[in-house]
Amino acid sequence: MTDHPPARLRTENLRLSYGPLVVIPDLSIEIEEGAVTSLVGRNGCGKSTLLRCIGRLLDARSGRVLLDGKEIAAISSRALAQQLAILPQGPTAPEGMTVMDLVEHGRYPHRQFLGIKSDEDRRTVAWALEQTGMSDLAHRPLERLSGGQRQRAWIAMALAQDTSIILLDEPTTFLDVAYQLELMELLRRLNREHGTTILMVLHDLNQAAAYSDRMVAVRDGSVYANGRPEEVLTCTMVRDVFGLESDVIPDPRTGSPLCIPYAIAPKPAVVAS
Repeated sequence: MTDHPPARLRTENLRLSYGPLVVIPDLSIEIEEGAVTSLVGRNGCGKSTLLRCIGRLLDARSGRVLLDGKEIAAISSRALAQQLAILPQGPTAPEGMTVMDLVEHGRYPHRQFLGIKSDEDRRTVAWALEQTGMSDLAHRPLERLSGGQRQRAWIAMALAQDTSIILLDEPTTFLDVAYQLELMELLRRLNREHGTTILMVLHDLNQAAAYSDRMVAVRDGSVYANGRPEEVLTCTMVRDVFGLESDVIPDPRTGSPLCIPYAIAPKPAVVAS
């Protein structure tokens, strides 16, 4: 792994849509340099759409995404891939591709003349496989893996890309509880030891609070709250964003906020005019 200077990533007045359906009307946000940031919110609120636009998988209707002050639309694909890795939901690979093939694909932005593998490529691929517990499965075809194993293979590819920014959309999907914790610990270690900026979409509020420096709560395509976990994860936020009544207490082990939902929040009464 290479130590990276922190990257600067922000959006300005993003308007995102799928055809006529506007998902994000006008969103500006700055992702803290060298921090772990989690996007949380209900399904359909726009958090995954935002992540896809930041990763240049979706064009904005208007507004822009800036990386180190430069619009990502103006950065070459190779140069962007050397700085930013994205793992979207439900990635697919050609039939017959092995875990090793997939992880090596993450090194392509760094390959030199004729795409010859370097010693650095081999070391980084081996490191990524080891970190994700996939070394013993390196030569197995992806279609012969469980859902959780495939997810870990894709995460290994993102790690092998060796970028200063990693974007992940629901990275713990398909993983059992033990692997979820291993993955979150790995991401936190990457951040602490290498200054990697991590932006991820998470459904588990308690995981987001425990492993993030900042949380961004998204509601109806807008930022409802953005700050430290103890500032964002409150009973009011859980009610307003998720429609749930909850208790939020300090985690007895770490002190981070811990959300215990217990009921569906009543909807506001509609007053007839």
